[in-house]
Amino acid sequence: MSGERKSMDDIAMEKAPWAGIEHLERHMRAGLTQDDAEFLQSYDVDIKKQDRVYHKVDWRLCPMLAALYLISHLDRANIGNAKIEGLEASLNMTGTDYNVALAVFFIPYVLCEVPSNMLLTKFTRPSVYMSILIFCWGVVMTLSGVVQNFGGLVATRFFLGLFEAGFFPGAIYLVGQWYPPNRTQFRMSLFYCASACSGAFSGLLAAGIARMNGLGGYEGWRWIFIIEGLATVLMAGLCWFCLPDSPALAVGKWLTEEEARFLQLTHIYTRGLQKKPVLDESGKAKFQWSVLWQVLTDWQLYLQALVFMSNAVPNYGLKFTMPQIIKNMGYTSSRAQLLTAPPYFCGAISALVSSLLADRFTWRMPFIVASQALLIIAYSILFSKAEQITDNIPLCYFAVFVACVGIYPILPGCNATREEGYGHCFMICMGNCGGIVGSFIFLQRESPKYPTGFGSSLAFAAAGIVSALTLETLFWSINKKNEKFTEDEIRRKYTEAQLEKMGDRSPLFKYHL
Repeated sequence: MSGERKSMDDIAMEKAPWAGIEHLERHMRAGLTQDDAEFLQSYDVDIKKQDRVYHKVDWRLCPMLAALYLISHLDRANIGNAKIEGLEASLNMTGTDYNVALAVFFIPYVLCEVPSNMLLTKFTRPSVYMSILIFCWGVVMTLSGVVQNFGGLVATRFFLGLFEAGFFPGAIYLVGQWYPPNRTQFRMSLFYCASACSGAFSGLLAAGIARMNGLGGYEGWRWIFIIEGLATVLMAGLCWFCLPDSPALAVGKWLTEEEARFLQLTHIYTRGLQKKPVLDESGKAKFQWSVLWQVLTDWQLYLQALVFMSNAVPNYGLKFTMPQIIKNMGYTSSRAQLLTAPPYFCGAISALVSSLLADRFTWRMPFIVASQALLIIAYSILFSKAEQITDNIPLCYFAVFVACVGIYPILPGCNATREEGYGHCFMICMGNCGGIVGSFIFLQRESPKYPTGFGSSLAFAAAGIVSALTLETLFWSINKKNEKFTEDEIRRKYTEAQLEKMGDRSPLFKYHL
């Protein structure tokens, strides 16, 4: 359902052990020499051999990226924990000041994602660039603990968004360097599991750190920023030494030359079958206005962005406000911090389970729509019962659990697509704008009912269901239409250049439902 586009070559690749000479020819058509094609095919016929190589990568790349993703979400969302520890009163914030501070983060975050990834590709060692980003936002996070007014807080939130902007697309870039497209979804689900865990750890850490209130003359909320910021700085050093960069640089350390060659050739093969960039006279990739126009007029990207937003708006709205919602139930600040952890842990489990099931059944739509339906149930309960929240504590707390279980499975299915250049970046940028919306829907003057917050979250979840079902129906219809023609018939009718120019309109493409 996510809109992953599969060519006939990709389908053959997934059935590699039985592809024979035709598969060898496809290897060579992707730009490999005959020697390289024969070497790669020797791995294709031995799935266990492939798995052993990818398991090596899993143990070194995935835990590191998941830990860094956890840290990034911890640092952007701990402002919600700081709020109930006295942040607003200390900085004389009133009205929508808190919402403005939340939203400022997303302005550079959305605008700088693509430029940051362009800069990342200039580095021989991506771990160096990623370490610099993490170090910078760790310093900014630490300095957030010493700001003296609202303006200082806004400035630190802006720079936090600026430096965090490059991490997620950089992580996706790294995953794409190590894994073929059909092995990325579960690895990406680990990121969203880490995002859910960050909410749980944020509450647990905040409850403990807040006990440092008064130490060194600093309030408890300041120590939350300082301690977690310093931990991020330490993680930057770990990233520098431990984050794998590329198969070539891992030879002799934990990969053999043969294993590295397999990973490199797989990368060349899978990317070689995709549309190649147009080069200018100097040999550099040429910007194509026609491609940009094609992206802007691509109906499915807007529907996919709505599916993305059905996660982003409720997710950020809840993440920035959950400690306050639970505190409104009548709990103390420290108790409220602790009670945020269990719902997030359930969200982490749901992200992993739904991803495994989606991979098992190779069908994403049911798991996305089921998650969105859970959001509708959760926010319907909160919308109707939050006004008398102290009289409905068990029911409202249960609804928070249901909301977390529904939020985290959506993005792994929506975002587990192959790299598609401008289109994929455009969809992610539009989807991340949901963070700005999520920053403004929970207004303090509407506490504890939060009709705008709960109502908007409910509406975006409903819009996500409509978008998901529409995409599923249209993709299924297009696939059925294209199945009427064989690959040989299509290639006799169109040249290779014509098929590449068509992009996803090509009859060779098959949408992964």
